[in-house]
Amino acid sequence: MPVPRSAAGVGPMTWCQRLERSEQSQVKPVPISIAGMKAGQIMLVPSARQVDAFIRSIHPGQAMSTQALRAALAAANRAEVTCPITTGFHLRTVAEAAFERFQQGVPMAELTPFWRVLDAAAPTTRKLSFGDEFVRRQRAAEGLAP
Repeated sequence: MPVPRSAAGVGPMTWCQRLERSEQSQVKPVPISIAGMKAGQIMLVPSARQVDAFIRSIHPGQAMSTQALRAALAAANRAEVTCPITTGFHLRTVAEAAFERFQQGVPMAELTPFWRVLDAAAPTTRKLSFGDEFVRRQRAAEGLAP
């Protein structure tokens, strides 16, 4: 699979570029029974920006599981389910983009608080390039379980 290229076509895209480049969301029937979804259910395939915006709406000190996030996104978009695979990809994009911005000196209050959805044990957290310590610190700062 080729590495996405930056807008200039030189070098790989940053996570922030991937977030901004995200496709439109879609609502469509699930084609086959997979990942806990049944064929024919109405499924939201969210965009990364849509996942980012929803996470930004979670209040400080509140946490939401990935499953609850998917259920809320589905309900908000007149769907029965949200694609777990796409959501997982986008959660990583949102987290990596937020961390890139953190490294650029963007104030914490302006970052997407992905740690309100991803805890240290989440499968997506284990894939993050920066590990789980940042997630642990942010969750602790908000009084959330690690």
